[in-house]
Amino acid sequence: MSRLKVFVPRDATACALGADAVAESIIEGARGRGLEIDLVRNGSRGAFWLEPMVEVETEIGRIAFGPVAPADLPGMFEAGFPGPADHALALGAVDSIDWLASQQRLTFLRAGWIDPVSLDDYRSMGGFKGLDRALKMSAQEIVDEVKESGLRGRGGAAFPTGIKWQTVLDTPSEQKYIVCNADEGDSGTFADRLLMEADPYQLVEGMTIAGLAVGADEGYIYLRSEYPHARAVLTEAISRAEQAGWLGDNIRGSGRKFSMELRIGAGAYICGEETSLLDSLEGKRGLIRFKPPLPAIEGLLGKPTVVNNVLSLGAVSTILEKGADYYRDFGTGRSRGTLTVQLAGNIRHGGLVEVPFGATLRELVEGYGGGTASGKPIRAIQVGGPLGAYLPVSQLDVTLNYGALAEAGGMLGHGGIVVFDDTVDMAQQARFAMEFCAVESCGKCTPCRVGSVRGVEVIDRIVANEDREFNLRVLDDLCDTMDKGSLCAMGGLTPMPVRSALKHFPGDFGV
Repeated sequence: MSRLKVFVPRDATACALGADAVAESIIEGARGRGLEIDLVRNGSRGAFWLEPMVEVETEIGRIAFGPVAPADLPGMFEAGFPGPADHALALGAVDSIDWLASQQRLTFLRAGWIDPVSLDDYRSMGGFKGLDRALKMSAQEIVDEVKESGLRGRGGAAFPTGIKWQTVLDTPSEQKYIVCNADEGDSGTFADRLLMEADPYQLVEGMTIAGLAVGADEGYIYLRSEYPHARAVLTEAISRAEQAGWLGDNIRGSGRKFSMELRIGAGAYICGEETSLLDSLEGKRGLIRFKPPLPAIEGLLGKPTVVNNVLSLGAVSTILEKGADYYRDFGTGRSRGTLTVQLAGNIRHGGLVEVPFGATLRELVEGYGGGTASGKPIRAIQVGGPLGAYLPVSQLDVTLNYGALAEAGGMLGHGGIVVFDDTVDMAQQARFAMEFCAVESCGKCTPCRVGSVRGVEVIDRIVANEDREFNLRVLDDLCDTMDKGSLCAMGGLTPMPVRSALKHFPGDFGV
């Protein structure tokens, strides 16, 4: 009789919800009943409202149970677990869970299906096919493929990835670098973390392809210090990839080389900005650099450097495997490929959703998210992280692509969506934006360093009705100064949530 495979996620969210205890209880329960099982710690599928979600490989396919607690397991075993069981937590076939089945997963295709550190699992689902193809192409052919795909940076600025790579390729230098910005610090975002914890070889593959494309043979992953689970998975994945010849001086006998190192961030939000990240990577205090020169020309250690985030580099492996046309067919206009949304805040069904660009905010928040966890009406939605705009329910039908959100006065950013119900005080949310900037500013430029502190004070005066009309004008002037005078997006975008809160929710400011 073959041993049953039982899957319990090992990612940070599942573990925070008790996945380790569930895994231990499954092993003990099986042992006590004389059942032979293989327990696999897979990655989460991103349906965090069902975590810990336990899966079993059966003759009819993968079936799921969730959310499972250790106390549920005796009853599950009595009902027939591991295997099809008549139990309240039984979700049926994974493929039939509509929340997952209705998505279009490209970047997160393997998330949840595989053992994150198993090279065999990764390759069984198309892993390294993109790299195999890239090894047979010239650098310019790889760059052209990425340009033709329409891929834009998924970290926030949405700069065309292929154009950035072309600049690095065209800049002469004996040494070039690939840097992965994995310092995912925006509130309500976790897609980078989930990909690294669920499918790390995709990042390894994407970075290696990037190296082949621009002539770089060294890569660095700058990982957020608050991600210990991702650190453990990436460390093991990089080691196994080196041992198997997917990294090193002679990649799979091709004569091409690419090495990779994992570096841990300094715990500063500002190091998510690419030039500050590079300073930190060089061992300096993370401060914003003046531009020009761009990092693509003078980046890490003054050498041409590609700086992309995790999702951007992850998408590259799909583009090289399937082709630019395949990837470009998803999405609309100048927003190609898939949109990776993270639903957080006061949301019933929080988690990661990957769909083609073109879905509406309503489809994501009410459809996939199920509305608020509190059951109260939605009042505001912040899209794009702590520096993104607050949108009212009247804008729920805005299309989620770069152009439409810009027209609505917002930005897509890293795809974080944080939901608030009707108990939220939007004046306090605006104050938080200024306070956040004051705490996280690198301090290099005056508009950001001083403007954010003054912003907190002015909002407090407005709320306290101290010469409100005058202070509203002061706040507007202050936002103009920060917007136009800051060195980077930290100070330049802080006015966005402030102004959107004031525009859409003036009553909270006493206006």
